[in-house]
Amino acid sequence: MMRPIDLRSDTVTRPSPEMREAMAGAVVGDDVFGDDPTVNRLEETAAALLGKEAAIFAPSGTQTNLIALLAHCQRGDEYIVGQTAHTYRYEAGGAAVLGSIQPQPLDLNPDGTFDLERVAQVIKPDDYHFARSRLLCVENTHNGLALPLDYLDQVAESGAAHGLSLHLDGARIFNAAVKCGVGVADIAKHFDTVSVCLSKGLGAPVGSVLCGDQPTIARARRWRKMVGGGMRQAGIIAAAGLFALEHNTARLQTDHEHARLLAGGLAEIDGYRVEYDEAQTNMVFVSPPADRVSRLQAYLAEHQVLILGGSRIRLVTHLDISRKDIEAVIELVKSYRA
Repeated sequence: MMRPIDLRSDTVTRPSPEMREAMAGAVVGDDVFGDDPTVNRLEETAAALLGKEAAIFAPSGTQTNLIALLAHCQRGDEYIVGQTAHTYRYEAGGAAVLGSIQPQPLDLNPDGTFDLERVAQVIKPDDYHFARSRLLCVENTHNGLALPLDYLDQVAESGAAHGLSLHLDGARIFNAAVKCGVGVADIAKHFDTVSVCLSKGLGAPVGSVLCGDQPTIARARRWRKMVGGGMRQAGIIAAAGLFALEHNTARLQTDHEHARLLAGGLAEIDGYRVEYDEAQTNMVFVSPPADRVSRLQAYLAEHQVLILGGSRIRLVTHLDISRKDIEAVIELVKSYRA
């Protein structure tokens, strides 16, 4: 059976034989007791890469974002977040449900940035009628867009001026760093905490890390235990994360090149509207002609190409997608007739 070309997300990657070998050979302990050496090494490595004091390993990016918000905020506090940000839209309302933390969502600019003047306007005064504005959450990349470096400077200045802590949902921070030509620490330095997903473009099968200062990570560790994220011989999966950090970061440039190739090829097809900004990394958004929307997903599935449905389709490149795969997808879409 032909291997599927899966463009639904970069979460669909499979561990390479070398990564599986690292997992099989991992030295393990009980991470809840703090004595799994591979987990400890992963946390130390991630913290050092991001220029932070400490890190904590958790099963998912949803959990690292949640324990970050819980570590920063108390009941009745508020976090400011983008309307389309993952922490607000796609994490089941965890901060509000489990932490009694009020979200203050704001529309984002088309490039994924906040209007920082608007952020300042929604910060609540110190008055017991209001939730306490405590935290600003930023996402980088956002819809595959790497945020401008000078904007991150402005975010840090705005946070300091208004007494807000800063959390970065950096699920794809390595994509952003590669796109901007900087190290991840140059992005992470602006934020008090940073969540990094190991199971997207970096190719690990599971896991995320939250990085920050020692006191915040200590609070996050307590919250991780409370929400069920304490793991035992987790070195087996931490080994995959270590392998990803050591071997799969620089190659993200290839994913970006494949996305650009895909965007260029689809843009040549009459009736298809393709969104691929200069700041885009590994995501392409395509809107097929109205008469082709309903059947395109099924047609491609018949040819072992997996995409999400809808009138505006997100296509995501990753380490299991080759240039040959991209060329095949372009030719299939060109040949499709509703």
